Amino acid sequence: MTRRATPPFRADHVGSLLRPPALLAARDDYAAGKIDAAALAAVEDDAIRDAVRLQEDAGLQSATDGEFRREQWHSDFLYSICGIEKGALGPALPVYKKDETIEWAPNATLITGKLHIDKTIFGEHFTFLKNRVRTAVPKITIPSPSMAHFRADPPAAVYGSVEEFRSDVAAVYAAEVAGLYELGCRYLQYDDTIFAFLNDPAWRANMAGLVDTEHQHEINVAVINESLKDKPDDMAVTVHMCRGNYRSAWFSSGGYDYVAEEVFGGLRVDGLFLEYDDERSGSFEPLRFVPEGQIVVLGVMTTKTPELESKDTLKRRVEEAAKYVDIDRLCISGQCGFASTVEGNALTIDEERAKLDLLVETASEIWG
Repeated sequence: MTRRATPPFRADHVGSLLRPPALLAARDDYAAGKIDAAALAAVEDDAIRDAVRLQEDAGLQSATDGEFRREQWHSDFLYSICGIEKGALGPALPVYKKDETIEWAPNATLITGKLHIDKTIFGEHFTFLKNRVRTAVPKITIPSPSMAHFRADPPAAVYGSVEEFRSDVAAVYAAEVAGLYELGCRYLQYDDTIFAFLNDPAWRANMAGLVDTEHQHEINVAVINESLKDKPDDMAVTVHMCRGNYRSAWFSSGGYDYVAEEVFGGLRVDGLFLEYDDERSGSFEPLRFVPEGQIVVLGVMTTKTPELESKDTLKRRVEEAAKYVDIDRLCISGQCGFASTVEGNALTIDEERAKLDLLVETASEIWG
């Protein structure tokens, strides 16, 4: 077993980081009209420099920009696609914590024209990050194509069929992948909640009649694979499957059994980031469908609470997973990011850093 030289890495992380107080204050000032976009960008720049330093000082081999220029992990990207617009707030959805239920209201996704992009959406984000890393590989995260076409209802006047719409979604993502590659990106992550949500029987029951719950995961695999068909071999692309991450709460529960065979075996990606931090995650048995050559990043450390897991606990989890995937094809991470939205999870930046330190130290003791 050796230290990995290419992504994903033995100790990795999903992407988002807690916004520092100065950045949160600047966002409030910008929303109130007290500062302009240039002033906000300057605060974002400083915060990202510090975030890169935090990740590299922790010993991580990859670094993200913490998603500091975004309000949410997915919406900033999706609403930058030409032909997609932000609609009105929909009904509030329940989001679960261990001792309470809170709510989150999503915006509708409106299809107003043929989908395309005029420039690489996160190109400037990536370039700034690339120019700030010293030792780490710059990693950019974007919402999966599933997030662009799931439950979106293209008007007949715009798209003659849903298949045509999905084909354009794949083409948009293929263009973004190509653009990021040209800028030097060699580590890209698709973030996807739908695969994980489909594993929850209650979620499937609520969505019956609205989506094809029996085949949605197969549809999503096909669109993702189409978007990556021309991906260069030296660009690593992973998919993170998330059960929801909003202010330390989650949207769904359930193991990966319902989708594992078609999804793990069907996605043509370099690695899978899978949540395995508590009993809601199910067993490791679905990992038997992961094909040879694919890396699995086990999200065995929670990012929702500040309590530190013991190294022995994390090591035992890796040992359990190694019954189904060779340990040399395993890595570890947090189960999700620390702040999928600007509010962030219920821990401090110092506690976040301790979590990252724990990942690196544990990975070093397992793999050397």
